[in-house]
Amino acid sequence: MGKTCLTRAAVIIVLLGAASLVGAGESRGPAGAGARSDAGAAAARPNILFAIADDMGHASAYGTRWVKTPNFDRLASRGILFLNAYTPNAKCSPSRACILTGRNPWQLEAAANHWPYYPPKFKSWMEALGDSGYFVGYTGKGWAPGTLPPERKNITGKAFQRRRLEKPTSGISDVDYFVNFRDFLADCPKDAPFCFWYGGHEPHRPYEYGSGVAKGHYKVEDVGPLPRYWPDTEAVRNDMLDYAFEIAHFDRQLGRMLDILAEQGLLENTLVVATSDNGPPFPRMKGHPFEAACHLPLAMMWPRGIAAPGRKTDALVSFIDFAPTFLEVAGADGARAGMQPITGTSLTDLFAKRTPALDRSTLLMGRERNDTRCRPGTESGLGYAVRALREGDFVYLHNFDLSRWPCGNPELGLKDTDNGPTKSAVEALGESNRYWQLCFGKRPAAELYNLKTDADCVNNLAADPAHQSQVKAMQEKLFSRLREQGDPRMEGKGDVFDNYPTPNSAPWPAAPLQP
Repeated sequence: MGKTCLTRAAVIIVLLGAASLVGAGESRGPAGAGARSDAGAAAARPNILFAIADDMGHASAYGTRWVKTPNFDRLASRGILFLNAYTPNAKCSPSRACILTGRNPWQLEAAANHWPYYPPKFKSWMEALGDSGYFVGYTGKGWAPGTLPPERKNITGKAFQRRRLEKPTSGISDVDYFVNFRDFLADCPKDAPFCFWYGGHEPHRPYEYGSGVAKGHYKVEDVGPLPRYWPDTEAVRNDMLDYAFEIAHFDRQLGRMLDILAEQGLLENTLVVATSDNGPPFPRMKGHPFEAACHLPLAMMWPRGIAAPGRKTDALVSFIDFAPTFLEVAGADGARAGMQPITGTSLTDLFAKRTPALDRSTLLMGRERNDTRCRPGTESGLGYAVRALREGDFVYLHNFDLSRWPCGNPELGLKDTDNGPTKSAVEALGESNRYWQLCFGKRPAAELYNLKTDADCVNNLAADPAHQSQVKAMQEKLFSRLREQGDPRMEGKGDVFDNYPTPNSAPWPAAPLQP
C-alpha cells in the first residue's frame, strides 16, 4: 500500500530534564516542563496517534453500561486509564487551542473564545513536531471552529479528508476517518515518525432521534443514573442513547486504526491517546466549568514507553499537559520551533510509574465567550466569564458578572446550550421550575461543590457558614494562580474577551479553517 512509516527499534528512555519552555505553571511542580532535544532521544522517537472525540463525556471503561467503547477500553487495559482528566475550557475551539498550545484559555487572547480568529503568535505542538521531522496530519475535525491567519495552513498538519463512507445515521459525519488514516500512513516517508490527529465529529449534535434504540439496539431502561438537573422522560433517555450510538461510531473507527498499526508493526512504538474536547452537548454540561463538562475520558497506550500497563491513576491531569508530554517524548524543542511558553507539565512521570515528581493536587478551569450573539452588548455578543479551581474533592467557581445569563438570554433562545430533545424538555418546564433554574438560571458569585458527594454540582456550599474559610482560601489560591498566568480579568481588563471579533462580525481576509 505504498511507503509506510517505520519506527526504529530502539527502546524509549523517557528523561525528565530541563524545560524547553517555561511559563507560569499551575503550581503543581516545575512549570512548563518542556522537551529534551538530545540526539539519543531523536533516534528513538515514537509515533503519536491522538484521537479526540467531539463532545464525548462517557466511556465504558469507567463503568457506564449504556455506552460501548471497547477500543477506548482496550487502550485503558493495555496502558493507563486517567480517572481525573480535565479540559480547562469545556467548549470545542478553546479546548482544542489549550490542547495544542499547552496554555490555559485566558493565556490565549482571542482563542479563549469559541469561533475566534486564531492569534498568529500561538504555534501548536503539531507544527513543532512537523518542524522536527515528524510527518503530521489529521482527519475530521482539527482545531475548530474558527479562522486561521492567512499565512497558516492548518495547525494540526496536512488534511486527509478525501475518503467518505455511507453514513450510519443522518447525524454522523460521512468522513471515513480510518481510510483517511490509511492514506496518511501510505504517504508517510520511510523512517519518519508520524503524528496523526484523529478528530471525530461524533458525538456532536444533531442526532438522528431514536437511532440508539433502532440501530444500536440499546434499551432506554439501561440509561442512568440521570443527572439531578434533568427530568426523567423517554425523550431524554432516547437523546442519551442517540449520543451513545455516535460514541460507538467514533470508537469503531479508533479500533480499525489500532488494528492497522498492529498489522504494520507500528503499534509497539506508537503513543495512542484517546479523549474528547469537552463534555456532552446537553444542558448544564458542555460549555460550563462543571464536573460533567470538564471531567473527561482519557486513556493512553504506549507498549514501549508506559510501565506496568493496565494501571489507573487518580492524579489531576489538565489538557494543557498534553503539549509538553508530546514534545518531550518526541525530543522536540517547542521554544526553538516558535511556541509560546507552556503552562502545562509533562505526564511522563506517570508513564514511568514513578512517585509523581509534580504536585498534581490542583488544576484550573474557566470560560469566556462561547457561542456568538447570545447576550447583547457587543457586535459578537457578550460572554459569560467564570474561573474555577479543582482541589482535592472540591471545586470552587467564581462567576464575574451576575447580571448575565450563563446560557445566553432566554429571549434569544438560550443559545449557549446546544439544541436537542433534552434542552427542549427542560425549557418546556418554564423558568419557575427547579430543573430550568439549574440548567439555565443566573448564578451567584461563588459556587463550591463537594464532588465526592455531589458530582452533579447541585448543592452549592459557598453560602454555608461551615465552608466560609474554605471558600476564602480557594478564591485566594485561584486568583493568585490567575495573576501568575497573566489573566486579564485579574487586572480589570476582562472586557477584552467580549470585544474580540469573530468571523461572523468583522472582516479579516482569511479562509475558513475546515468544514
